[in-house]
Amino acid sequence: MSKYFIRRILLIIPTLIGITFITFLILQAVPGGPLETQLMKLRFGGTGTGETPSATTESKVINIPESALKELKEFYGFDKPVLARYLIWLKNVFMLDFGKSYVHAEPVINVITDRFPVSLYFGIAGFLLTYLVCVPLGIIKAVRNGSRFDFISSFVVFLGYSTPGWAFGILMLILFGGGSFMNIFPLGGFHSGNFESMTFFEKISDIINHTFLPVLSYMIGSFATLTILTKNAVLENLGKDYVRTAYAKGLPQKRILYIHVLRNSLIPIVTGLGHFFSIILAGSILIEKVFNIQGIGMLAYNSVIERDYPVVMGLLVFQAVLLLAGNILTDFLYAYVDPRIRYK
Repeated sequence: MSKYFIRRILLIIPTLIGITFITFLILQAVPGGPLETQLMKLRFGGTGTGETPSATTESKVINIPESALKELKEFYGFDKPVLARYLIWLKNVFMLDFGKSYVHAEPVINVITDRFPVSLYFGIAGFLLTYLVCVPLGIIKAVRNGSRFDFISSFVVFLGYSTPGWAFGILMLILFGGGSFMNIFPLGGFHSGNFESMTFFEKISDIINHTFLPVLSYMIGSFATLTILTKNAVLENLGKDYVRTAYAKGLPQKRILYIHVLRNSLIPIVTGLGHFFSIILAGSILIEKVFNIQGIGMLAYNSVIERDYPVVMGLLVFQAVLLLAGNILTDFLYAYVDPRIRYK
């Protein structure tokens, strides 16, 4: 089985090359790149508005010398063919050099790592809370299958599943963020403006206050999937002979459920564990926009809008590696949880 995982790990390299090459070509073909934007600014007085020039501004068009145009192309790397540019970029990536951001004027790796702690915090919080709530809820629903509790909880869970996270976040801000109703939670951000002057416990309380609504919005969509997966897996195992034998021996119900049944119901549950790393960085652009969270999602969105190609490609490599590694981890967890699974 070790040979299988070695092959999967080695396949990361050609898969990553294919993903990045296609994305690189698409970015180069998209109009309005950094070179065109800079030329527009220079030709129309450096306003940088990005708007269509009016009749008054057209009369003030500045002609750019060929030497300056050549320097700009060299600065942005557009003085070489597309394939050559990609090969240079790929070589630098293998040396862990992702280039320099056009917008932030600093190395791409620094731009990403500055946002990483925020995404890591919200990713871990949402991930842990989802499993801590949904797995026990799925077990209870399985034990009380067909009861009033099962019906009401299913209605609530699927209502949350059908509600987009960003829409739920806006609703929560209106209700509890000082809108027309209660002023309990802040409108957004990661912490308050006077965070540095707070005591240690005040800082913890402030971060929790800023965390509650965004994490709830992150979790709302995954509640139904994990809860129903857990319920169905537990229901399937509750009807098997070994469970009836355990009940006949007089074992406590909690021991049967949480040791015997849950252990054999882990296969569908561990599916999400393999994608843990990608979940941390995927985030939600719309939720981060609603709560003004400067995470990886917002960085990716702003980088695409501002045509900051080095940051876009750096984020692509970062997230693609995590996603591919997550898929391998999922296969490993399957084999670990169920000894019957063997890869060749």
